[in-house]
Amino acid sequence: MDQRSDGGAAAPVRPSGVSRRGAGLREVVWGADGFWGRRQAVNAAATFAHCADWMERLGWLENFDRVARGDVTDERAGWEFADSEVYKLLEGIAWELGRRDDARLAAAYGSLVARVVAAQDEDGYLGTAFGHPGLPPRYSDLSMGHELYNMGHLMQAAVARLRTFGEDALVAAARRAAEHVCREFAPGAREGICGHPEIELGLAELGRATGERRYLDQARVFVERRGRGTLPVRPLLSDEYFQDDVPVREATVLRGHAVRALYLAAGAVDVAVETGDRELLAALEGQWATTVERRTYITGGMGSRHQDEGFGEDWELPPDRAYCETCAGIGSVMLSWRLLLASGEVRYADLMERTLYNVVAAAADQGGTHFFYANPLHVRVAGAEHAGEGVNHRAEGGVRAQWFDVSCCPTNVARTFAALHTYAAMVEDDVLTLLLYSPGSVDLALPSGRMRLEVATRYPDDGRIEVSVVEAPREPVALRLRVPAWSHAAAVTDVSGTRTEAAPGWWEARRTWAAGDVVVLDLDLDPRIVWPDPRIDAMRGTVAVERGPLVLCLESTDLPAGVALEDVRIDATGAPRAAGDGAVIAATRRREPAVAPAAPPFASRRPTDPASGASFDLPLVPYHRWGERAPSQMRVMLPAVWEVASPR
Repeated sequence: MDQRSDGGAAAPVRPSGVSRRGAGLREVVWGADGFWGRRQAVNAAATFAHCADWMERLGWLENFDRVARGDVTDERAGWEFADSEVYKLLEGIAWELGRRDDARLAAAYGSLVARVVAAQDEDGYLGTAFGHPGLPPRYSDLSMGHELYNMGHLMQAAVARLRTFGEDALVAAARRAAEHVCREFAPGAREGICGHPEIELGLAELGRATGERRYLDQARVFVERRGRGTLPVRPLLSDEYFQDDVPVREATVLRGHAVRALYLAAGAVDVAVETGDRELLAALEGQWATTVERRTYITGGMGSRHQDEGFGEDWELPPDRAYCETCAGIGSVMLSWRLLLASGEVRYADLMERTLYNVVAAAADQGGTHFFYANPLHVRVAGAEHAGEGVNHRAEGGVRAQWFDVSCCPTNVARTFAALHTYAAMVEDDVLTLLLYSPGSVDLALPSGRMRLEVATRYPDDGRIEVSVVEAPREPVALRLRVPAWSHAAAVTDVSGTRTEAAPGWWEARRTWAAGDVVVLDLDLDPRIVWPDPRIDAMRGTVAVERGPLVLCLESTDLPAGVALEDVRIDATGAPRAAGDGAVIAATRRREPAVAPAAPPFASRRPTDPASGASFDLPLVPYHRWGERAPSQMRVMLPAVWEVASPR
């Protein structure tokens, strides 16, 4: 029986302690011809089934069946956190079913839920890697066991179902799991934390969705316990890896394992907002600001070290060793969205857009069945492995893989795309704000009535965003548009036809709107050269090229014959020109005197002018679609010269 609730206003994050909220699943509808609408359609048509098929093939779903039957486990499939991939998939399907009806997905959801719920113990514990015949005891490895992490994702999946359809078997299972966690880890009981933050997010949001305060209180307990050095640390790891080195409210920057750090910060924002803890919120805002200033790539990617999948030190941002895990990009969006709702500051929306277009969009191919785990900014050798069938046992590589041994990213992309449109708009009292631009419709309730808009745009290929009013309240309300931080030549044409410049930040107009009113935002999408901070040693002497929200890159596929990627130098004195969805820029080939093959990379000679050689036009493409035409070398940060020889 379908128990659909009124899920129109449902969304992944619903803070009760602030006046702002994002759009609901059915309050924004993106057109299938838009940048994000196409990805949502592919996600629903291909990615969900792809993830389910792989988890069935590898035995990750059979883990639940084995526990339900009471079998002795001799050899369990997948890592300890494989359960979470099932829960993230369920969350994505639940959001998708909340925005539109789909009998096929509904049947898949029901089948998966039945298998998961059958494996739950009577006391609410749910996990397939511990606590059953042939497996280690429960909570015997809090550092790396991921038991609470898994149940946190279960709770987030249940929130998606509760907000879109109401109570069902998955929601009941998540409630039982939350009750178990609150009993087991309450103050005075088991004084532990999970090595991978996530339970904080799950408990806080489930508490919001159910109105059960004890869940939020337990999330707060977990946040406050962290940073005391209580987790056992394995060789080659550290307290910092687990964010167990410094209490959350005393930290000044995100550090350690990037996904862990971002999930913890997002959960801590939930706790701070719901409890009115301004001190904690201010600490998290400061951590975000320092991390973005000193430890974030131009793409929005976070995590510069392959070891520990973590943040490096300030200004440690090597392009070729950038890790920038897809899940870290999603975690960054989750954190920025919560801080935006808490503060209303435009800087959080700007980072969300940058990360979405240049990390999250790059993570999946156009068919929705091949994925990047890491997102480096420089690939020296064209990838080849795992271009076809098989599991990729490496996170790196220049080819999107169908599946990974650690396959957290595909399911994370699936759940993110399913609810991504809820980040497109925001309501605060009688102000409706558009945040992400994509063709489609917006229909949101303000205190004085509904406001319905139609958005026509080809953004990010074109900078014109036309917003038409279809319905509006009969009293003055405000329409607010986000002017991105990168835009320095934006203009708005208001309902009277008057065109004025619009500075980066918020453009707002308050009036009594009428059906047929039109406001047009024009953003300058001319390609532009940008320079890295000189304190980033690994990028000194290079530049990048951006076009609108897109970071561009050079692929070896587009090099002239006989020109090697490492020999290309960009003319930083000229202006790149728009070409398709990318750009063309003048470049030259570095020419060095021949040296013996055995010569060291350093020599006691002065190098020749790196700008020597004839100039040529070099195509640059959006980073989000690199590697789709063929395996290739790639780089975002391009060595630059300030004087180029004239063409011969």
